[in-house]
Amino acid sequence: MTATAPRGNWNYPTKVRFGAGRIAELPDACKELGMKRPLIVTDPGLAALPMIKEAVAANEKAGLSTGVFSDIKSNPNGKNVEDGIKAYRSGKHDGVVAFGGGSALDAGKAIALMAGQKRPIWDFEDVGDNWLRVDPAGVAPIIAVPTTSGTGSEVGRVSVITKEDTHQKKLIFHPKVQPSIVIDDPALTVGLPAKITAATGMDALAHCFEAYCAPGYHPMADGIALEGMRLIKEWLPTAVKDGKNLEARSHMMAAATMGATAFQKGLGAIHSLSHPVGAVYDTHHGLTNAVVMPYVMQFNRKAIEEKMTRLAAYLGLKNPGYQAVLDWVLELRKEIGIPHTLKDIGVGTDKLDSLSEEAFNDPSTGGNPVPAGVPEMKQMFIASIEGRL
Repeated sequence: MTATAPRGNWNYPTKVRFGAGRIAELPDACKELGMKRPLIVTDPGLAALPMIKEAVAANEKAGLSTGVFSDIKSNPNGKNVEDGIKAYRSGKHDGVVAFGGGSALDAGKAIALMAGQKRPIWDFEDVGDNWLRVDPAGVAPIIAVPTTSGTGSEVGRVSVITKEDTHQKKLIFHPKVQPSIVIDDPALTVGLPAKITAATGMDALAHCFEAYCAPGYHPMADGIALEGMRLIKEWLPTAVKDGKNLEARSHMMAAATMGATAFQKGLGAIHSLSHPVGAVYDTHHGLTNAVVMPYVMQFNRKAIEEKMTRLAAYLGLKNPGYQAVLDWVLELRKEIGIPHTLKDIGVGTDKLDSLSEEAFNDPSTGGNPVPAGVPEMKQMFIASIEGRL
């Protein structure tokens, strides 16, 4: 642990225990929320690693009978959630510890939401006032332990779940889906491969960037997004090159949490394009965001130029302006190994019509700085596939 690695206790808005080694506080966190039989929800890869076994052992030593459920996909779907609910109920669990990357966090939050509901999960999609259908008393308490620095799902009120029959990513929303306690331990991210570090880091950048660009008055979100982008500029390349640098890992973990805190203001077409691509092609969400980012920037240029001048100045870029930010994004992508086009990650033109329709219908679309219909989504998809800026 380096002397400069930051540490603190935050409530903004979630209670966050931040700092290397704080996973040791998991038993205390469980007890604080009244859990006696928590269920750890994680992914198959993490389930086999020492960090999960050690977490279970620490809980058991503290008198907390702890189960593990890990049958989830990289883009969790409805069946994964159903299987998790069965595991939760059969084990007579009383709370969820969502432990892992975005897939584990989303699945864990969805399982906790559905633990005491009678309606199907799709009835709680983030449309209109669907969230009022939730029985709040049926939502299990949630602790989030992120092991990547990207999604920020640990402080979010939404779970992204794929509906298998339609290949659509659905945003499942309720205020109580937001975890009550987060353990942000950057030491848990030290073993993350460089490619995943890069992709998740760009996901955090997409969250901060789109929140900052979204229309509307929310200076608190803007300020958080700006500082998140500065941290990413300073520390993401280091985290990719030197995965054992705990200072870099700490700042990236903070930036990821900041991105999700900021995007309560809104997201935009980066996410609108990324969600259907991930649902259909099973691509990594952060990587997809990173690939389409500059093409969406170009589409939105006229509406965001003034903000880009302020952003460039804050980031310390030469000749502050839109072009400086675009050049920085392109250089950063190249430096950390992000592919330049959607074609490079296996996306073709054969499903453009359906992808464009889904992108237009995505909840993120309303936050885009420039209104975008189906034709505009198709235009951005084609540019992203062909690499046309």
